[in-house]
Amino acid sequence: MKKIEAPSLELAYAKAAAEFGCSVTMLQVEIVQFPSKGILGLFKKSAIIVANLPVVSTPIVEKKASVPVMSEEVHEEEVEHRGSMHNDVLLSESFATEQEDELDEDDEDIYGDYDDQDDYEELSVEECALEVKEKINELFKSICFDLHEIEVSAYDENTLLVEITGIDSALMIGKEGYRYKALSYMLFNWINAAYGLQLRLEIAEFLKNQEESIARYLVGVCESIERDGRGQTKTLDGVLVQIALKQLRDRYPDRYVAIRSTRDGGKFIVINSYHEY
Repeated sequence: MKKIEAPSLELAYAKAAAEFGCSVTMLQVEIVQFPSKGILGLFKKSAIIVANLPVVSTPIVEKKASVPVMSEEVHEEEVEHRGSMHNDVLLSESFATEQEDELDEDDEDIYGDYDDQDDYEELSVEECALEVKEKINELFKSICFDLHEIEVSAYDENTLLVEITGIDSALMIGKEGYRYKALSYMLFNWINAAYGLQLRLEIAEFLKNQEESIARYLVGVCESIERDGRGQTKTLDGVLVQIALKQLRDRYPDRYVAIRSTRDGGKFIVINSYHEY
């Protein structure tokens, strides 16, 4: 009996067959762990199996016996045995899959158990930042990207600033910021649920550059608002629309500033007087 580990079940089976020098269908296989790609390279798991080659007793056939008859019987017995072993493998996979589905439903939150919220209410923002820094670096220590130690600090009394830098930090942003948005969403849900704080995620100055870009674009929008008393932005991406919303609300605290949706799901911002709504 041998324990085999490989990136996938197919490779694990092949490796086991090579170890025993036989066909995969002749092995007794128990799946210990199914492979998982994880999320953004996190929580990746290899396939782990335990394989064994059962000892099969082969009847001794005398040379004087009828060769065609005995050969056919032995062949049928071997085929039946191999078919049985193949079914054992399939049943093992099916049972393990059902177990994995059940475990997925009962898995604890990857960030831990936060049932006792009273403990976090007593922490200051600075203390929360230190705790989040320790946990987030533990979370990212096995990531495939080459990153520096992640810095977490208090941005203001209600917000934590998470800064990710390093050689591969730009890869964490992704095309059109899709990785940035996904990571920001996951970290916010954890930090907000556990500590009741907001999140400001900065990756390779991505957020800073986006804020500067939106500020330049809003110059023309603000001129229209000052001239006409109202205005609206063009359709903006998910990250940009939130940045623009904050900047416009900070600039026009006495006006109606809200996000609207187009028919195809795009987002834009309207600015108007409160009495018109």
